[in-house]
Amino acid sequence: MRIARFAAGGDPQYGIVELADDGGRYPETVSVLTGDPMAMSVQLTGQRKDLDGVRLLAPVIPRSKVVGVGRNYAEHAAEMGQDVPETPLTFFKPNTSVIGPGEPIVYPGASRRVDFEGELAVVIGRICKEVPIARVPEVIFGYTVANDVTARDLQKTDGQWARAKGYDTFCPLGPWITTHQGLEEVAALAIRTTVDGELRQDGNTSDMIFKIPDLVAYISSYTTLLPGDVILTGTPAGVGPVLPGQQVSVEVEGIGTLTNPIAGTRPEETSKEAEQ
Repeated sequence: MRIARFAAGGDPQYGIVELADDGGRYPETVSVLTGDPMAMSVQLTGQRKDLDGVRLLAPVIPRSKVVGVGRNYAEHAAEMGQDVPETPLTFFKPNTSVIGPGEPIVYPGASRRVDFEGELAVVIGRICKEVPIARVPEVIFGYTVANDVTARDLQKTDGQWARAKGYDTFCPLGPWITTHQGLEEVAALAIRTTVDGELRQDGNTSDMIFKIPDLVAYISSYTTLLPGDVILTGTPAGVGPVLPGQQVSVEVEGIGTLTNPIAGTRPEETSKEAEQ
C-alpha cells in the first residue's frame, strides 16, 4: 500500500495511491481517507481523485524528530575522507526542515556549498523505546524517500551538524509511504540520485554498514520514538553540490521518486553583491 498526504484545494488529506498498470489502461488515482494513518484510525471515504489533480505533500510531518545516520555506507565515508564509525553515528534534523515533493530546497545565504544526499527513510508507526532487534518490524509503519540536504561547508566549520543539516527545507520526503514491504525487501533496493537528469548516485541499501533493525534498536536505546518519527538511514557514495536553478531527484527502487528544485541565490552572485 502507498499512503500519500496531499492537498486538493483544501486542508491536507491522506489517501491510498493506486498506480496505473504497465499498459496504462487505468489512470493513477488517490482513494481519499478520513483520519490519520499514524493513529491507525482511518476509513475510505469512497471518493477518488486523479493523482495528477492533487498536490502531493510531505507524506509525514514528524511529531517530534527526524533522526539521521551519518557515514552508514563505507564508500561514502571514504569519499568524505573519514573512517567508518564503530557504532551508528546519529544526529537530529528538526521537523521544520521537512518539505514535500516539488517544494524548493532553499539555498541559505550563509553557505557556499550545499550537497544532496539521497536516502531510504523509515517511518515509525508506534511509541517505542529500547526495541529488541527481533521486534523492530512491529514498530515500522513504512518507508519513504529522503534527501538529507547538507550545507557541507558549515558542517566542516561548525564541528557539529545542527545548522548544516537543520535549515528549513533541508529534509525533503516523499512522494508517499509504502507499507507493504518487509525488512528483507528493503534491505536490497537501488538508490539513485540525479541532478538535472545526470546520474550522481547509484547505490544499494544492501551496502549499509548498520542495517535497519540495528539502527532502530540503537536509536530507540537512547530516545523514545513516536509515531511519525523518521529515520534517515544514510547515503551511498556520490554526494555532491547543487546550485539554485537545478533540480535534484532521488529514486528508491520499489518506493518512488522524490524531486525538488533548488531555489535561492547562487553563491557567486552573493559574493559579487558584497563586493559592490
